[in-house]
Amino acid sequence: MHKFRATIPLIFTALLVTALPALAQRADDADRASKNGKVEGMIDGVTVTLEYGRPKVKGRTIWGGLVPYGQVWRTGADEATTITFSADVEIGGQKLAAGTYALFTEPGENEWTVIFNKVAQQWGAFRHDAGQDALRVSATPKTIGEHVEEKEFVIVDSWVAMQWERLAVPFEVKKSG
Repeated sequence: MHKFRATIPLIFTALLVTALPALAQRADDADRASKNGKVEGMIDGVTVTLEYGRPKVKGRTIWGGLVPYGQVWRTGADEATTITFSADVEIGGQKLAAGTYALFTEPGENEWTVIFNKVAQQWGAFRHDAGQDALRVSATPKTIGEHVEEKEFVIVDSWVAMQWERLAVPFEVKKSG
């Protein structure tokens, strides 16, 4: 009987670990205007995965219009964008533990704040709690030559970048330690 009781926490932990990836998935997008996007890449031996909604420009003014300056944004559509790191990383010279985070941004005309929030599963940024932010770093937006109709993320070398309309917002990721 004692051996069984001792294994209950192990069984619970195993079930939780196997269930967590399912909890992190975005809802079905069949009836959504903004389809789901996912990108995964390796940076310095660390697997980086982003899951996000892909809104379209559709002729709208995006920056300072649909996405206001100076307000926290879900960095996509529908559920908050999530980013997962398979190992501890450094972003902007600051350490961030392995795990899954809601990835919010606060756009500015000349500088953005990239926010890694501990509450990964959220709808939009409506209940963003700054007290749950694990890390906030600055990023400089870059004008890009090619129009990107549907918002996307790219992982290139040691950089992760959100691209939409004619703007890219990159931040560098390095393996910690």
